[in-house]
Amino acid sequence: MELLRTERMLLRPWAEKDVAAFFDIYSRDEVARWLGAHPRRPVTDIGDARKRLLGWRKFHDGFEAPYGLWAIVPVELDPLGGGSTAPDGSDVPIGTVLLLPLTDGDGPTDQVEVGWHLHPDVQGRGLATEAAAALLAMLPADGPDRVLALTDPDNAKSQAVAARLGMVNQGPTDRWFGETMLQFCWTRPPAAGQ
Repeated sequence: MELLRTERMLLRPWAEKDVAAFFDIYSRDEVARWLGAHPRRPVTDIGDARKRLLGWRKFHDGFEAPYGLWAIVPVELDPLGGGSTAPDGSDVPIGTVLLLPLTDGDGPTDQVEVGWHLHPDVQGRGLATEAAAALLAMLPADGPDRVLALTDPDNAKSQAVAARLGMVNQGPTDRWFGETMLQFCWTRPPAAGQ
């Protein structure tokens, strides 16, 4: 099931066939070092990747779109008008964009997080910004009017993505993941005519 398509990518659920790509992305310290609560650890081997991917898929299946953990798959427009394909003809994810409800030490909250993880080889091309913007644009009219992005205080690349999305830096917070994070806030633009 494809969630959405932009000019350069499609977003779809992670699939079992993606285990090698998942391993390639999440086995890298330069990706894993920024994700979630400590101890942050990269995927160790293909078996670990399969186990974690299965956990992600089960977790994702508990949400209704656009919420979930979405694989980012690059596409190229077919000059003959026959649709689009990945640059190498495959369907290999290069990262993840997520939209998830947040929990804190007291349990579920009314807050939602947008986040992104990209393979280091494709960072710096605006793909995280494009994927997150497309996902935010899919929020239903009765969805949240504010969405948070939480970054490690040292993760300047993710903070730059948040800024490009028009998110406001609300400063450090210890509320989420048991870690000190920088909290950014996106606010839904007013509907046309308002």
